[in-house]
Formats: sequence, structure tokens, C-alpha cells
Amino acid sequence: MTENRGTLPKSLWPGVKAWWGADYKQYPEVCRQIFDVQNSKMAFEEDVQITSMSAAPVKDEGGSRTYNNIGQGYTTRYTHIAYANGYQITREQFADNQYVKVARARTRALSKSHRVTKETVSANVLNRAFTSGYEGADGVTFLSTAHPEKVGTFSNRLAVAADLSESSLEDLIILIMTATDSVGDPVQLEAKKLIVPPQLIFTATRILKSTLQSGTANNDVNAMKEMGLLQNDPVKWNYLTDPDAWFVQTDAPEGMKLYQREAREIKKGQTDDDTDNLKVKSYERFSVGYTDPRSLYGSPGAG
Repeated sequence: MTENRGTLPKSLWPGVKAWWGADYKQYPEVCRQIFDVQNSKMAFEEDVQITSMSAAPVKDEGGSRTYNNIGQGYTTRYTHIAYANGYQITREQFADNQYVKVARARTRALSKSHRVTKETVSANVLNRAFTSGYEGADGVTFLSTAHPEKVGTFSNRLAVAADLSESSLEDLIILIMTATDSVGDPVQLEAKKLIVPPQLIFTATRILKSTLQSGTANNDVNAMKEMGLLQNDPVKWNYLTDPDAWFVQTDAPEGMKLYQREAREIKKGQTDDDTDNLKVKSYERFSVGYTDPRSLYGSPGAG
């Protein structure tokens, strides 16, 4: 679609007091708070799991020892995707426009479109965490009660879906505290961030910041706050689409990642030789996903 003098007819004459609708403040990029952002110089990146060894068995006197081995587990591939946008305006519209603000609004809108894309694509890793059809390298959804491993399975979601409350959050943190590795041995994971949609931010804040137990007349301390189990401020992400789902990010070392293959660029001032239309183009390439499912725990909510 090409912008011509009929697209913004009021821009051709002086006298408009204010142009509005394109200057709303934007939220900070939450994806950079959640995902480990890394640069890439390849067409894709792969993360490969190393499976561990089980506990050492008893060796009988004079007997032979048991030999064990590590192995290769699941492979996660991050394939970079290109995102592009742009606009073009006729030579006449460019020449006759009387307002600098209108001209600047186009480029700001172009930049915003990429910002929205990156936030949406990143948030969808969480939005689809419970949804079949979006399985990870191990063949199950990001949040599942049965992630298959070399020995047995592990869970990173509540066995019974529950709305966010002090009790359900404690249950999820206990699940994190009892995490196991590929052979079922305990590993030390720590809960770091409570991530919620806007609909749950008040509940999340009360739970994390109350000195005493939230929502009760009990005089017991808020155990999570007393023990420093989560960062004090919950992360609100406006791009989360389920008003009931909530998540806890852990400190698993190879977790949710965003690989930036080519940074966002905006090329201005290119003119089509045939039409004299002015073209402005934008381009960016990145991939986003997760490697270790232990990096996120959560619940879709009781509803």
C-alpha cells in the first residue's frame, strides 16, 4: 500500500493544532528481562544435552567396578527468522506534507512494529507452554508433568492446575526445590522471577510483598519473603494472553534464549526509479525459544 495525498489529506494544509494517536508510551521490552539474549553468526544455533551418570554403586572387595557413561540427550535448534516491514509514499505526498510530526510518525511506527513483533514472538514461548502442537526437543510441551529423561520423567508444572495464590506458589517452588537431572538425581534450582499477565499483577504483588501471610488473618510470616525465594517485584508482561496463567523462571543455566542474528535496521530515502515513490524499509532476524525445560515452571490457572 502506498501513501498518497489522499491518505492524510489534512497534512497538505496548515492549521491542524495537534496530530495524535501515534505518541503513546511503550512498555520496556520485557523479553530482555526473561530471555538470555545472545548474538549469532550462523543460519541456526543448536544446544545439545549431555546426560549425567547415576550414583556410584557399591564395589565388592576384589570385584570389578561398574563402568558408566555420560551421553547425548535432546538437541534444540534455534532457526533464525527474518521479519521485515516498510512504507512507501508518493513523491507528491512527500513534497506537499506540511507537518514534520507526520513525517516522523512513520519511522516511529515502523520501529514500534518490530518491537511489537519481538515481544509477541517471545511471549508466545510462554503463551504456548501448555499447548499441544508446540512441543520441544523432548516431544512434550514446555510445561508438562511428564518430561521424559534418561531415567524416568520430571514435571515443571503443578499436577493439578491452580490459580495464583500463596499456597499454589509455594507448591510450585517446592516442585522447583525437588528438581532432578537426566538420571533422576537432585539438582539445586532456585526460583528467580514470578511472571504474570496484567490481570494477576495485584495478586502477585500482594503475595510477594506482604509481611505476613497474604489474604488471611493469620499472624504467620510470609515465608517466601522471609526466605528470599523470589525477587521482590513480579514481572508483568502485557503480551501474555491467558489471564489465569502464571510462571516462575529459575536459574537453570541453559534456559530461555533469544538469538539475534541480524539487528534491526531501517533504511531510509530509497526512491523507486519508475514511480519516484519514496521507500523506507526495515529488517531484523532472530530466533527465540528454550533449551532446558527446567528454566520455567508454571500453571495455566484453574480456569
